[in-house]
Amino acid sequence: MRVWDGLSSNSRIFFDALTSEPPIAYMTENQNLSRALVTRLDDLSAITLFDKTSVADIRLGHPVPFPAKSPTSLDLSSYPHVTLSSNHTIAARLLVGADGLNSPVRSFAGIPTRGWDYDRHGVVATLKLSRGTGHSSENPQRVTAYQRFLPSGPIAFLALPGDYATLVWTTTPPQAMRLKALSAEDFVAMVNAAFRLDVVDLDYMFTLDSGQVGELEWRESVQSSKKADVDGEIPQRVASVQEGSVASFPLRLRHASTYTTNRVALIGDAAHTIHPLAGQGLNMGLADSRSLASAVEDAVRHGADIGNEIGCLDRYNGEMWMRNNRMLGAVDKLHWLYSAKSGPVVGLRGLGLRTVDALSPLKGWFMRQAGAS
Repeated sequence: MRVWDGLSSNSRIFFDALTSEPPIAYMTENQNLSRALVTRLDDLSAITLFDKTSVADIRLGHPVPFPAKSPTSLDLSSYPHVTLSSNHTIAARLLVGADGLNSPVRSFAGIPTRGWDYDRHGVVATLKLSRGTGHSSENPQRVTAYQRFLPSGPIAFLALPGDYATLVWTTTPPQAMRLKALSAEDFVAMVNAAFRLDVVDLDYMFTLDSGQVGELEWRESVQSSKKADVDGEIPQRVASVQEGSVASFPLRLRHASTYTTNRVALIGDAAHTIHPLAGQGLNMGLADSRSLASAVEDAVRHGADIGNEIGCLDRYNGEMWMRNNRMLGAVDKLHWLYSAKSGPVVGLRGLGLRTVDALSPLKGWFMRQAGAS
């Protein structure tokens, strides 16, 4: 991975395979993960899937009349009852909220969140790369991720199989709207410019309603020091953008005050929402799932109630809440650090990048932390 500061051309850090073994991460498409999970669920006879179904209502069960109809009657008054759009109602011994930022499960449980909006949007797209001179299958650019920090936010470029890559560009809401309104050709020119031109040049190109292709060609032709694409320090050029793949979403930080209450547990975006600059959102959600599954497995093994907050769920909350809080805080501070344009701040963060890049053990530690989820 190549990371550098858009306001300090000599401030770079390279994360490569020599720094950390084994690799800290792998990329796979979401549909591959989903397909594997569904295939596994199909193999488990105790699992029932409700496809094309939404949650209509969640509420606590009705109290059991006293005296109970029989000594063996199960008191479901403390169980969440989930009513589906298919008119099925499920009494949940443990209700797991994996239902995103605006989690109905979290609302039902009355769990508050803290956080703020960044006044930034993440622009995403699927890109097709060019096959210019020097771009062979052995070229390191084909397997390298790139991230350049611009004052409005980082632009990241992640390799996909074949000649494709995915883009995540953090920028201001007006600039995000401008990018989505451009023609495909001008959008591609803006992406190529964002990795190659000075910030002042890029800012000017954002003022144009069209014509970014010609503007990029002219500005590159008059650059005093034009960097070759084939050296691996910047990504190879984007040739086109996949139709219909350009979209944007607002960026925010949110953290639930707790991940659990009696018979309820939150995981993923229902529990926390993070800035995408470190690429940790999905990793954190997967770590949540692993931790909660381990806690439930341990409770079952010892004959405990899996929905009991003290006997089971506190273990998950205790393991993940503070760990995720540290990650949220670290990424938030990085966002504000790299949004600063002050000369002294730019100089200090550039010195920090160069120092970390020169110290392989320290760089390896950062990579292990990023892959710890």
